[in-house]
Amino acid sequence: MSDSPGCPLTDVALAYLPRLAEVTSEPGLAAAVDQHAAAVCDALVPAQRGPEGRTVRREELADYVRGFTHGLSEAEWAEPAGHDFVTLRLTAVCWLIREHDLLDA
Repeated sequence: MSDSPGCPLTDVALAYLPRLAEVTSEPGLAAAVDQHAAAVCDALVPAQRGPEGRTVRREELADYVRGFTHGLSEAEWAEPAGHDFVTLRLTAVCWLIREHDLLDA
């Protein structure tokens, strides 16, 4: 992850969006990414926000990603070949970026 001053969603999308292709072919992986996406939404969007449904906002997700990736930098995390908690979480962030069209926001 870079420490660029811009929106961190672009960096995450570039790095992890390709992993979404794997999700469609592996039901267990799809379920794990779905659970991670739900956890991120729970952290960002209060359930009482409105009857029209929960909306993930670009600024909130970007702040979440900044904090998450800052922790990864401090821990000197290295991306594994497979899937761990971090890769699943960042893949879920990509799913949210795509579903809520947050790169063009």
